[in-house]
Amino acid sequence: MLIDTHCHLTDRYTDGADAIIARAVDAGVGTLICACAEPEDFMPAIALSEKYKNVFCTIGIHPERANEKPDYEKLLSHPRVVGVGEIGLDYHYNSENKNQQVELFMAQVEIARHAKLPIAVHTREAEIDTAKILDGSVGGVMHCFTSSWDLAKKMLDRGFYFSASGIITFKNSEELRETFSKIPFDKIVIETDAPFCAPMPYRGKPCEPAMITETAKVLAAIKGIELSDLETILINNTKKLYPKLCEAL
Repeated sequence: MLIDTHCHLTDRYTDGADAIIARAVDAGVGTLICACAEPEDFMPAIALSEKYKNVFCTIGIHPERANEKPDYEKLLSHPRVVGVGEIGLDYHYNSENKNQQVELFMAQVEIARHAKLPIAVHTREAEIDTAKILDGSVGGVMHCFTSSWDLAKKMLDRGFYFSASGIITFKNSEELRETFSKIPFDKIVIETDAPFCAPMPYRGKPCEPAMITETAKVLAAIKGIELSDLETILINNTKKLYPKLCEAL
């Protein structure tokens, strides 16, 4: 069984969550964590997690919504909400609002610390500020990790996990595959980031959790182990990353 630790399943991203979840189960993806990036996603994601026993969610606001106020702390006590995310910094498309992004990120890190929940971190072209903010006061996962080995080393020292997405299957991702070859077995999880980042041979199509098997095959090859052994490692790591998930399974 595989666990998709980060996928977007709400109506903002798909018009067929029921069918997508069914196809994931058929493909051997036993558990899905629906990540939120906008406030509009919060209640639909929780509703999905209440409808399906194999769906959980994380609550958070993406840096592209830097002007939003994180008024969701009361939702974090819901038994199906396992973490805070996706949160972070993204200077690739908009670096003019760095201060607002940093303020939002710091506020959400504090919310997670207070709630004693892990965070799912989005970081793009913002390694220095990301490392400054993530000082070890909270734990979590570097979601869809594509950053440098230098940042990976820093975040490993602070106890973070690293999530491999379909990007590791891309032909031009040699450096990223090398980074994942260095990350310890006990600090790796896996995701689709659906509907984004579809792995080969599905690149260019809307991604689904069922496609995570292709990413898992490449990750197993990178680590030099059998796919079945990798599945066991990923399940154990995900349960450690998200303790509330472990309690529910």
